[in-house]
Amino acid sequence: MSITEILFWVLSVLALVSAIMVVASKNPVHSILFLIVVFFTISGHYILLNAQFLAIVNIIVYAGAIMVLFLFVVMLMNLNAESEPKKNRLLQFAGLISGGCLFLVLISAIAKSTTANNVMQLGSGNSGLIKNLGMVLFNDYVIPFEISSVLFLSAMIGAVVIGKKEKAAQDGN
Repeated sequence: MSITEILFWVLSVLALVSAIMVVASKNPVHSILFLIVVFFTISGHYILLNAQFLAIVNIIVYAGAIMVLFLFVVMLMNLNAESEPKKNRLLQFAGLISGGCLFLVLISAIAKSTTANNVMQLGSGNSGLIKNLGMVLFNDYVIPFEISSVLFLSAMIGAVVIGKKEKAAQDGN
């Protein structure tokens, strides 16, 4: 086994254990922290596939911004034992059965897939590099890219104008 294969299996096991702990943890803050670990292990898989841009975006957007937002929301909700809903054993059993059925369907789909049997060359090629993404964006999709940039600029200007109007109205009172 090469170091890449060992790293793949370590990241996979860590991702699966962390994902199980997201669901199994009773404390919502711990669940969010385990979800951050899952996002970091997924970024590790992206790096193994030579997709550095996806890895960095995954860390910045998901592990950075969205998980911090989730953490603040959970902390502001002030969850305690009295606010928890009553547990229904019938619903837990139905959830277990439906989750098992979904698992069997996914395993069956993966087993019958033709691409699941192909071996991926890790760390080779240039399919996930930023240079290739930039070339596609600025050659094939230059007009949609420019339209989206104008839309983002107008949204930022609109947010500033709305913020200035509210501040001016507060100062006038």
